[in-house]
Amino acid sequence: MKLRSYRSALTLMRIPFSVYLMPIFWFALSTLSDFNIERALGVFLLLHLLVYPASNGYNSYYDRDENSIGGLKAPPKVTHELMHLVLLFDVLAVLTGTLMSPLFGALVAIYLLVSKAYSYEGIRLKKYPIISTFVVTFFQGAFTFFMVQIGVGLKLSQILQTPNIWFALISTLFLCGSYPLTQIYQHQEDSRRGDKTLSLLLGVNGTYLFAGISLLLGTALLLWLYITTDQLRNIFIFLICTAPVVFYFTSWVLRAQKNLQAVNYDNTMLMNKISSLSISFAFILMILFSV
Repeated sequence: MKLRSYRSALTLMRIPFSVYLMPIFWFALSTLSDFNIERALGVFLLLHLLVYPASNGYNSYYDRDENSIGGLKAPPKVTHELMHLVLLFDVLAVLTGTLMSPLFGALVAIYLLVSKAYSYEGIRLKKYPIISTFVVTFFQGAFTFFMVQIGVGLKLSQILQTPNIWFALISTLFLCGSYPLTQIYQHQEDSRRGDKTLSLLLGVNGTYLFAGISLLLGTALLLWLYITTDQLRNIFIFLICTAPVVFYFTSWVLRAQKNLQAVNYDNTMLMNKISSLSISFAFILMILFSV
């Protein structure tokens, strides 16, 4: 019975859902002229197998969703075993990160603490649409961008130089585009819990508009940086690889105008999947071509 409870709890950690946060990792590496592959692999595994699942599990523990959530169409019932796994993953993430680099371990710890403030009932940033959006997009965007680079061996003075800071800002703009879309089908569930998400505040059409503007601004700034840093090849790679994202997002918005039933879990997850894989593939190609 205990084993079954832990299996159910592990499901709520939503490890496969970590793929949707993968583009920031590849983006952070794509801006570097050189990096240690072994360290990069260690950072990737730590983030996607420990840090993000720990955050997902903690969020699930306090939300206790009854309807679909990111990566799970029918989430199992929350049990105390879930918190046991969350704490285990937290400890392993911080210890492993510290062994790689004390600063990296500290950044991992900060990320985990902030992610808990998002859901913890005593703070629950999720109730405040503007504050929660800023926190999530900064920490899953620019903060993670810097954290990856520290993890692979860069010094703090190196990551705080231009144009690296601008690239980090772009990662947050991309998160501003994707984050509200993950909430767009959950308005009823969030209202029931008393959470005022950005998507709930903006409404369906407002969410699409906000996401579109954020993604457009992020893309424009990225292409401008590629031009000014003489990385013209990366412009073509990015535009070609992200064409499926533009096509699907546009078609989804048009379908939603005709029928609000199109604003559902399946279409949201498909949007996330296409976006994550397309953008990740673009940055992976940039890394390979720069070798």
